[in-house]
Amino acid sequence: MKVTQEKLPASQIGLEIEITPEKSKQVYEQVVQQFSRSLNIPGFRRGKVPRHILLQRLGQTRLKATALEDLINESLQKALEQENIEAIGNFELRSEFEQLLNQFEPGQPLTFLAAVDVEPEAKLGQYTGLQLKVEDVNYDAEQVDRVLEQYRAEKATLIPAEGRSAQLGDMALLDFQGRFAVAPEGEEPQEIPGGKAEDFQVELQENQFIPGFIAGIIGMNPGETKEIPVDFPEEYGNQELAGESAVFTITLKELKEKELPELDDDFAQEISEFETLAELRESLEKRFKEEQESKITANKEGALLKALEETIEVEIPETMISREVEYLMTQQAMQLSNYGIDIKQFFTKENIPGIRERSRPQAIERIKQSLALVQVAKQESISVEEAEILKEERKVMSQLKDKDVDPDRLREVVEADLLKTKTLKWLEEHSTIELVPEGSLTPIDDEEDDEEDDVETSASDATVSVEAESVVEEG
Repeated sequence: MKVTQEKLPASQIGLEIEITPEKSKQVYEQVVQQFSRSLNIPGFRRGKVPRHILLQRLGQTRLKATALEDLINESLQKALEQENIEAIGNFELRSEFEQLLNQFEPGQPLTFLAAVDVEPEAKLGQYTGLQLKVEDVNYDAEQVDRVLEQYRAEKATLIPAEGRSAQLGDMALLDFQGRFAVAPEGEEPQEIPGGKAEDFQVELQENQFIPGFIAGIIGMNPGETKEIPVDFPEEYGNQELAGESAVFTITLKELKEKELPELDDDFAQEISEFETLAELRESLEKRFKEEQESKITANKEGALLKALEETIEVEIPETMISREVEYLMTQQAMQLSNYGIDIKQFFTKENIPGIRERSRPQAIERIKQSLALVQVAKQESISVEEAEILKEERKVMSQLKDKDVDPDRLREVVEADLLKTKTLKWLEEHSTIELVPEGSLTPIDDEEDDEEDDVETSASDATVSVEAESVVEEG
């Protein structure tokens, strides 16, 4: 079999494959025999159908098309082995199949064109001596106190609030009925669908519900009824209510306050494995400092990867992009699911093409960074020792002891992750990284918003059910 190679753009290799007359006849005869053995024609035993009857029943075109498909698949596989080509993904037939079918005659030579994706060749620019600025992450010493107060709130006992009106932090038991503030001329204001509830318990916290709802309850006394005007936000989940003005008639039935437990050793023992409050504080402080260091490390790694991405020259095959896009979509589905969103409503037949297209830039960015890291490791002879791999495998297996794990895949992932960590460490040691104040490069709020952009944008079309709880909750 004669094979001619051609280098194509986007990390593809074009192949011109010439099939010999003997091979074309052999495969065609095999197809005829297969149909003869499998076809059930009344009056003939299986495998004993005369050739001319078989041709009449199936038609010459169907037999030739089947034989041609087999020829292409078999010849391409042998061509890759013969030429030592490590292809990724499926092949692309560059010749028109219908044209090949018209040309195909068993016992005659046949030539067709195909293309396969291969691992791309990456070329790196200057990757040592990088001058980078990275945001520092401040340690918040008050975080420990806030967490402990949160634990106390979770363990609080509710007791009746006597001799006073409602205030922030109280638990209130309400009856409420909502109606639209504006009614068509000559008609009574319409009730809000689902905007009614009895014995509805709510914690009086700011920014928890529709603006004005909680604020209107503050200062009420048990047994009091009050009308509270509110405006549904323009971006409220239920489009029928978004931007509408409403009035809620609220009756405060009961008012309770939280009695917090003492912050002492007994409390520490109740909520943790520690014997003393001091030990619990020390553990929390250690955890938050480790998180701070992890965030700084992540910032450094992100800056290094971005710098590498800007130096690499590479043509990425479509197969790699498609795989990375599918990975990102899977991650997004898991994230949406964690937010309580039904992914079947989001990943619809109509939405998926657009989601794929929006995921391509991030997929390409990730691939470039990964290829650049691999190239640095090759050029600098950075490798991972067998002992390191085995140690990490044991660590991961201990965490996944109840899971069904593919050992080969685990080894592949562990080795890649260790190599990435080593290479990034090497790059950091051969670069100059300046820590600058937190928020000076990217405002903190914007950064946090970016992390949730995909989820919030993706979920923007989701419909929020109109029940008592969802009506008063802020969309």
